[in-house]
Amino acid sequence: MHMPIVDYVVLDAEAVRTSIELVSTVTDANLSKPTPCRAWTLYGLLAHMATQHYGFAAASRGESDPTIWKLRNLGDDPVKAYVESAEHVLDAFAQPGVAERTFPLAEFGPGAAFPGAQAVSFHFIDYIVHSWDVAKSIGKTVTFEPATLEAATAVAQIVPTGDVRRAPGTPFAADIPWSGDNPLDRIVAYLGRNPNWPN
Repeated sequence: MHMPIVDYVVLDAEAVRTSIELVSTVTDANLSKPTPCRAWTLYGLLAHMATQHYGFAAASRGESDPTIWKLRNLGDDPVKAYVESAEHVLDAFAQPGVAERTFPLAEFGPGAAFPGAQAVSFHFIDYIVHSWDVAKSIGKTVTFEPATLEAATAVAQIVPTGDVRRAPGTPFAADIPWSGDNPLDRIVAYLGRNPNWPN
């Protein structure tokens, strides 16, 4: 029996467009709000998200300069800057054959490179979780298609657990035990967020 091939480019586009919808509702007053993403304010989270968009877009073109991953300043209009970054990565990932390319991902370490489909899956799970982060920060609820969450669950479960999650600079905090039946809550708990944040 053959497993269905998952089109991470399509799934990633859903996650990124969802983030655009959420961020487009952000006001200047929201930017200093806390987020579930460790010590980041919403502005800090958006700067991280925008930086990642440009980094992954560059990687999709084979660019390996580590300075691409340096945290970006969002300028006088952070929402506009974020939307532009998201549209940039959507365009980059929509290019023919992107899933078959090799992505150099300097933030994973010198010389780190991954098959395109796998690299896009990393970006996909990030924007499922970061969309949830943004929604929580501004008091909204985010939803995804069941098939999207099924794919996101499979990607999340590849992320190692244990001491590696406690190391400085790790992308995800230690997993949080969670027994609820909401698949998005289970994903974010596995990746170190409290589904009941900020409680």
